[in-house]
Amino acid sequence: MSKFRFHISMSLDGYVAGPNMSEDDPLGEGGPQLHEWMVPLRAFKELQGQDADGEVNASTPIVEGMFQNVGATIMGRRMFGPASGPWGSDPWRGWWGEDPPYHHPVFVLTHHAREPLEMEGGTTFHFVTDGIEATLERAREAARGRDVLLLGGADVAQQYLAAGLIDELDLSIVPVLLGAGGRLFENIGGARLALEQVRAVEAPGVTHIKYGVRAG
Repeated sequence: MSKFRFHISMSLDGYVAGPNMSEDDPLGEGGPQLHEWMVPLRAFKELQGQDADGEVNASTPIVEGMFQNVGATIMGRRMFGPASGPWGSDPWRGWWGEDPPYHHPVFVLTHHAREPLEMEGGTTFHFVTDGIEATLERAREAARGRDVLLLGGADVAQQYLAAGLIDELDLSIVPVLLGAGGRLFENIGGARLALEQVRAVEAPGVTHIKYGVRAG
């Protein structure tokens, strides 16, 4: 049975991005620290289409498994690009160059309509304006029985958590304190989520904890 999975790196004080995000600083001030555990890994470099030289450690299976059995991805507008508002005459094409690492349909939640953006390697970005549930429905259809992956950011994740729609929550917890920015477990209303820990992996610079999620 397909799952709706959410994976994100988070600081010890609960932030998934630092403050003052911009085109020059897309993860916010201090935000890059949340992903330092991943950058040296061979598995991460392979996802980016880089040479395969790199580290192998306890985080390797986590990165290798991130896109396993995934047929579609959902993300928010701010994860796709730095700007908000209308797309303009020369719209942003994503952070990842012409060959993004997804290689399947990606659904971007936005308030501003835009034609699909077809990239190299099988990635097509679809810009959806009719809310989280309609976006998930479209992503499930596109995934053709495989899993749907949610990659953030915080606002989109909060909406799906509040609605009780996420099946699996995979947190990579990094021992840094950001103090401000995008905090994951805020603005989820009265949502009561029952979490069952199904995996914990200690690795250099990070601890990976996976939870099964159900509405309480």
